[in-house]
Amino acid sequence: MIKKEMIAMLLAGGQGSRLGVLTEKVAKPAVAFGGKYRIIDFPLSNCINSGIDTVGVLTQYRPLRLNAHIGIGIPWDLDRNEGGVTILPPYEKSTDSEWYTGTANAVYQNLEYMEQYNPDYVLILSGDHIYKMDYEIMLDFHKANRADVTIACMPVPIEEAGRFGIMVADETGRITEFEEKPEHPSSNLASMGIYIFSWPVLKEALTALKDQSSCDFGKHILPYCREKGQRLFAYEYNSYWKDVGTLGSYWEANMELIDIIPEFNLYEEFWKIYTKGDIIPPQYISSEAVVDRCLIGEGAEIYGEVHDSVIGPNVIIGKGSVIRGSIIMRNTSIGQDVRMDKAILAEDVVVGDHVEIGFGEEVPNVYKPSVYSFGLATIGERSVIPSNVRIGRNTAISGVTTPEDYPGGELAGGQVIAAKDGGRV
Repeated sequence: MIKKEMIAMLLAGGQGSRLGVLTEKVAKPAVAFGGKYRIIDFPLSNCINSGIDTVGVLTQYRPLRLNAHIGIGIPWDLDRNEGGVTILPPYEKSTDSEWYTGTANAVYQNLEYMEQYNPDYVLILSGDHIYKMDYEIMLDFHKANRADVTIACMPVPIEEAGRFGIMVADETGRITEFEEKPEHPSSNLASMGIYIFSWPVLKEALTALKDQSSCDFGKHILPYCREKGQRLFAYEYNSYWKDVGTLGSYWEANMELIDIIPEFNLYEEFWKIYTKGDIIPPQYISSEAVVDRCLIGEGAEIYGEVHDSVIGPNVIIGKGSVIRGSIIMRNTSIGQDVRMDKAILAEDVVVGDHVEIGFGEEVPNVYKPSVYSFGLATIGERSVIPSNVRIGRNTAISGVTTPEDYPGGELAGGQVIAAKDGGRV
């Protein structure tokens, strides 16, 4: 096998429970984003745009759609005889078998995959962030500082710093302190979960901590390297980066795409975002349709009004319907005279006629108040909403519902429906 200077290990096994019903049937990196894309398209595109042609994708939770989307890597030019993209699910070993129990444990279980390339450096990535980064520039920084570990960091508001791994670095960028999700952060320089390791350092740390339960980079590997006197450096990144791990941040990141001058630009020639292209017809906008500040996917048919929304491929919006501030994913059908405000509809949803989604005041969700918040109505994949019902804010629906599921024709704000065939909410 040919030697590679740097390979990437892309952690894409996340369940994404904070996205609620959106990840009920699909792993978080496979959730649609920006109409035609999936979240994993962004780190994969960053890899090929940065000249990295060997990527191991570590999958675990509901990997079917993710695996089908990546395939052999053709859209990202990662269908290579030497390297390319490789799906790395957990597998049965002769002595013991286990799921990936932490980010570092997942990488440790694939030492053999990394060893075959004998890399000088290993790039560790998360599969659920939206950003554009040239990893080659980060590697140059790593080399210039003779670093053992380089951690991509960005400044965050100090009041949010407790959600991240926080770095304290000196004027050269060398990390002097590291705190994982501290209660009282001493800095606002947050880890982005992107690391470059010199290969011998990573191999030694993973092997030393192989028996650590739920072994994680932030909690275990980085403190171990620091205690061993390794050179840890913070690579400061100041462009757009979004962790779309909550419904609020996911909705917000989609809405930012439709700004007049978007902070995150999908249209740049020099840094393209690649995705698997389906063979579908062009979009159709009828003469009575009104479309204002939207992304509209191919194959969509618009007969109503759509304002400030992101519409995926093959979506149908019926006559007289008015959609505002919403995300509607591919293959979803919206009936006639529907009113929708600030809703997220997953793939293959069917909404009947004369339905109102997103009405009334914001009431805390009775079931998962920290997940179903932000004033959104969230509807899971392959759900069916009958005609003539109203759905409030901070609500969640999963499965094929009937009029009997809506007392008085209504799902009040803060309530949930998990139909028998729907599963969890």
